[in-house]
Amino acid sequence: MGVQEFQRLYQEQAGPVYRFVFSKVGNREDAEDLTSHIFLKAVSGIHQERSPQKMSTWLFLVARTTIADYWRAHYRLPTDSLDALLETGWEGPAEEELIAPSDRPLERVQRILEGLPERYRKVLICRFLLKLSLRDTAVSMGTTVATIKTLQFRALKRAADLEYVVTEQQGVAM
Repeated sequence: MGVQEFQRLYQEQAGPVYRFVFSKVGNREDAEDLTSHIFLKAVSGIHQERSPQKMSTWLFLVARTTIADYWRAHYRLPTDSLDALLETGWEGPAEEELIAPSDRPLERVQRILEGLPERYRKVLICRFLLKLSLRDTAVSMGTTVATIKTLQFRALKRAADLEYVVTEQQGVAM
């Protein structure tokens, strides 16, 4: 591909590639930088002849891998400070410090289940604690699978609301 073909490709594809990148990273500066990197990578791999449609598809594949690299680097956490703490003999927080008494999972589940109406409680117990299928839960409760789906959805919503209220009352930020 010659310079003129590359210029045409850039003019045709820079806007769509930029919009795609922006939709994935959410800010203008990074989207502009990544779009530049994508076209720089494209220059090095452009020696193969491709149709315009295949070139566009290939360019978006380059964009996807560039965005993946960006997020991989973005979320890579430095471990230097943890290593330094461990070298000084720190063993981490005691188990009691990790879980406050009011945050123990079994107690939270019990508290939430007690706050639910009987049918909601039963559907959640059958589905998630007893691990029954939708059909088995429906048979157990004497109703239809469609009703169980609806009850499960409503029960989960009510349980989430209860958890939020309890958490707010305790002053714990989630």
